[in-house]
Amino acid sequence: MTDKNKDSNSKLKTLQARSLGQNSKPQPLHDVQRRRDTRQIAINKVGVKDISYPIVVMDKNRSFQHTVARVNMYVDLPHHFKGTHMSRFVEILDAYREKIALDKMETILARMKEKLGASSARIEIEFPYFIEKRAPVSGARGLMEYTCEFRATLGDTFDFVLGVKVPVTSLCPCSKELSAYGAHNQRSIMTVRVRYREFIWIEDLVELIESCGSAPVYSLLKRQDEKFVTEQAYENPRFVEDMVREATLRLSALDNITWFSVEAENFESIHKHSAYAAVEQDKR
Repeated sequence: MTDKNKDSNSKLKTLQARSLGQNSKPQPLHDVQRRRDTRQIAINKVGVKDISYPIVVMDKNRSFQHTVARVNMYVDLPHHFKGTHMSRFVEILDAYREKIALDKMETILARMKEKLGASSARIEIEFPYFIEKRAPVSGARGLMEYTCEFRATLGDTFDFVLGVKVPVTSLCPCSKELSAYGAHNQRSIMTVRVRYREFIWIEDLVELIESCGSAPVYSLLKRQDEKFVTEQAYENPRFVEDMVREATLRLSALDNITWFSVEAENFESIHKHSAYAAVEQDKR
């Protein structure tokens, strides 16, 4: 070890000793966050954002799936407190290591309220979820990635929203009607969020939404599959308005779903802009 490294290690040990109260009189560390604030302004949401963290998600076909999520955690802050304790959010996540799953959301939120002295807590979890899909003709298997989200809040009552973004193909009805050759088509994203009475599988929600576009999107297609999907879209033209209306009909028919929102965005192939439509419906 060089003299420079020895000197650095010596300084580090001295700092550690001071922090532990060794060789000097321990000094109390003040809780600055709990100091009183006099501006009389309560804060609705305060916390930490964009934590990368492993979670476990229930998988319809394989029991469970491990993935890595981006996590946001918030609580409310009374007007008389200067700040919240940011480190405690991460401590709570670590306490539920390998248990950050759907059935633990309410427990985690209750712990956040207790540990941070809050009257309400919120957690937002966004993660990639993979579903194996078979090509429509060849049967070739490939993994499709879907962006999913859990949004949970706990105040006086617990509220949970499941969301998923589903890519689909959309073929323009107007272009098909006007053109002598073909019609413009593009990849679209449909975003659906639901509240429900009883558990609903991500896979079932994805399948429902995929049926609302002109054709599904696949990760792997052989030539015969490409022919099938292209012709399927041509025979099933859809505006964004058509897609959100079709999704509304299907979601409205499910008694288990109490509230939903659905959006469709077409990343237009012949326009600079995107086309967009949205519907929200509360069935409670």
